[in-house]
Amino acid sequence: MLLGALCIHGEAITREEKRKLKDQVVEMFDHAYQNYMDHAYPADELMPLTCRGRVRGLEPSRGDVDDALGMFSLTLIDTLDTLVLLNKTTEFEAAVKKVLSDVKLDNDIVVSVFETNIRVLGGLLGGHSMAVMLKNQGQIMHWYQDELLHMAKDVGLRLLPAFNTSSGLPYPRVNLKYGVRGPETRTGTETDTCTACAGTMILEFAALSRYTGDPVFEAHARKALDFLWEKRQRNSNLVGTTINIHSGEWVRRDSGVGAGIDSYYEYLLKAYVLLGDDQFLQRFNIHYASIMKYISQPPLLLDVHIHKPLLPARTWMDSLLAFFPGLQVLKGDIRPAIETHEMLYQVTKKHNFLPEAFTTDFRVHWAQHPLRPEFAESTYFLYKATADPYYLEAGRTILDNLNRYARVPCGFAAMKDVRTGSHEDRMDSFFLAEMFKYLFLLFAEAEDVPFDVEDYIFTTEAHFLPLSLSTAPHSSSFITLNTTTEEELDDSNFDWTCPNTRLLFPDPAFPRNIREPIRSAVDKSCPRPAPYREPGIGHPPLRAQDFMANNPEHLELLRRMGVSLIHLKDGRVQLVQHATQAVSAVAAEDGVRFMQEMMELSSQQQKEQLPPRAIQIVSHPFSGRVVLTAGPAQFGTDLSKSITGVRGFVTVAEPYSGCSDVTNAEYVQGHIALLQRGQCMFAEKARNIQKAGAIGGIVIDDNEGSSSDTAPLFQMAGDGRSTEDVTLPLLFLFHKEGNILLEALKEHREVEVLLSDKARDRETIFKDKPPGSLIENRADMQTEGRVTDATTETSEPLDLPDIPTTEPEKPAPQVVTSPEEAAGADEGTSPALEDDHSADSSVDSHLTQAKEETDSEPKPEHEERTESRRSVESLLADWQDDLEAFQQMERDEL
Repeated sequence: MLLGALCIHGEAITREEKRKLKDQVVEMFDHAYQNYMDHAYPADELMPLTCRGRVRGLEPSRGDVDDALGMFSLTLIDTLDTLVLLNKTTEFEAAVKKVLSDVKLDNDIVVSVFETNIRVLGGLLGGHSMAVMLKNQGQIMHWYQDELLHMAKDVGLRLLPAFNTSSGLPYPRVNLKYGVRGPETRTGTETDTCTACAGTMILEFAALSRYTGDPVFEAHARKALDFLWEKRQRNSNLVGTTINIHSGEWVRRDSGVGAGIDSYYEYLLKAYVLLGDDQFLQRFNIHYASIMKYISQPPLLLDVHIHKPLLPARTWMDSLLAFFPGLQVLKGDIRPAIETHEMLYQVTKKHNFLPEAFTTDFRVHWAQHPLRPEFAESTYFLYKATADPYYLEAGRTILDNLNRYARVPCGFAAMKDVRTGSHEDRMDSFFLAEMFKYLFLLFAEAEDVPFDVEDYIFTTEAHFLPLSLSTAPHSSSFITLNTTTEEELDDSNFDWTCPNTRLLFPDPAFPRNIREPIRSAVDKSCPRPAPYREPGIGHPPLRAQDFMANNPEHLELLRRMGVSLIHLKDGRVQLVQHATQAVSAVAAEDGVRFMQEMMELSSQQQKEQLPPRAIQIVSHPFSGRVVLTAGPAQFGTDLSKSITGVRGFVTVAEPYSGCSDVTNAEYVQGHIALLQRGQCMFAEKARNIQKAGAIGGIVIDDNEGSSSDTAPLFQMAGDGRSTEDVTLPLLFLFHKEGNILLEALKEHREVEVLLSDKARDRETIFKDKPPGSLIENRADMQTEGRVTDATTETSEPLDLPDIPTTEPEKPAPQVVTSPEEAAGADEGTSPALEDDHSADSSVDSHLTQAKEETDSEPKPEHEERTESRRSVESLLADWQDDLEAFQQMERDEL
């Protein structure tokens, strides 16, 4: 029976299915590449939501992310060898000619040395190796005379000034035109660099030296690696994340295998494979032994302190560590590779993509996913090592999720929030350079690949460098700081390196037996200890969970304990204790206990926080492409328990505050009501619109400029009494996201949205109703927005304090979930509390209602004042451009 089960499992994907999946990879690549060429080239990257190129300086700055852009057609260069691998030789030849004729390298622009090396220099060298291979095969590229190699040397020479430091570690940035000349070139002032930034040069620089015969590039890359090796922590044999390039002091002493260090370890092992230098292998093995001793806690890979490696440095992992199982395959240590990969696969299945960072109990820490390829990379290498069809299924999962959640008409868009499915206008060059290489190789048969990939090493950007470079003529007078002694080298694990995997896996069930214990771990929630209660004589006269800020007796008790309420400008309420202002020493102690309980409740709420929800605009011309990240409520319909979500047209409630009976109930009925934050409790707003017949509500922040990009989402709390009577869903939007919805309503008058736990793919949204008919027939609007899942339950409010303020018009705050906001002030501790704050603002007349008689009715005076002082441009600067792009997408599709 066991053998039968194994055979069935082994036949999970047939050869024909593999072929179809391979063809699907090629089709997806064509979609991404052609949209870049049609809409973005010669810009560095494609902006897939707005169908235009990202030109540095013309788009809002994204900080360090933009250092990869140098106005040198980055995506095209990064994609050259991918074109050859996917048998697109005609497109490759055309692309090479474009690079040679169009790309300029002497731009007066500051770029990342690391990114330019792995993407541009690596891309040119990979393109050169492919061009030489095709020319030698006699098919195409007969005219090629090493032009890409000449460009690669030009890039290398422009990067060399960065290495002009006493340590040999490169500056993190260089000006392409002027090098490193100080502040006038906006370079030369940095003091720190990441370990990966300095230690990920050897493959490209050594290949450039071997190709050109000029040893200077390899010498500088070796010197940087030597310096990092010398500065390792000698007891733990680990390196930190950030180092001072002048003194060699560690600036950040946390150590892991993810962001900041990852490719340093990768390049030590791959430099041995490419160059045949045993020193690189010896160093890697010493590092690897320490990684497995301190960092690897299967299936987890946790950061530690280099001086105290038994002490964890953080409780979360970043997605870049997903490359490490693939490196372990190259090392030959397969078992931990299987374990970590399985953990990553389960996280991927839980969230559709790997979040940029996730906690040790597999919750989202950073919700973005910029279409990183590291998980696909490890999946490919594990399949190569084990031939286990399980990894083909993992690859199919990657393909399906990319097509369902990231594919847009102009390419593939990065995920802004994996929990809601919202997009970011971003498609990095590594998506084309790496993702499609690994997925194609995963599903391709040997005859599908135009060359033998075993003759090449993959760089960290997945560019192909031929292993024949190890025998290329080169100078032996490389600058090194070789102070390694034989006593320092541990040969005990050299036997693990590069084994014959066929001997490792005589039993096909071996990888599955390793995976089984891990598979269910991701879905298990870690038990949390009960909130700490400091022992003392008796109980405090007031418990934090019982406190209500609109209770005069409670406020008097606070005063006696030396605790005061402070109303912040952004609407939050802060508690501050001054022990000297307490009426007695006993009261001061009670105040300390109260503040401790309040912080514990805040921390508890952070742990139990509901995930964000999605508001998806499904009507024409948006057609489901616009997804807004929304905060949930602790009451009302739990959208995570609804299969269909709640769908309906939006309308603005009158009054906009929602703090009294709705006066336009005939328009709110059967609709999703828009409300303004402030003036009363969230639960009161929900009750008022529910009484008017609304099927849902969206509360929009009135704090101008607030955005989910910069502010943490919070849960809308109840009002201190039972909220079981609230049965509709209520979601919260920050000002920026809310105004996108308001502007859409202003422009199109009839806007339909879907409220759900996460965004739906367009096929699901429109399976019953094509996008062109969304607003053609209003007769079914009463039922269109209803929750059709009969098992939907209302969520129970958390047992947390709801704290109304003293003034009647002020609402009850909710404990803020961010620990930074619970910082101390003066002598005491002052956890900040979130409330639905009051605000004297009103809504524009064009947002009040989409009704026929609006134009004939006189506008209220307050609406005229609002219109005169608020312009469309102040709501969202780039919304009009996005809107036009979406309209163009719709025309293209139709």
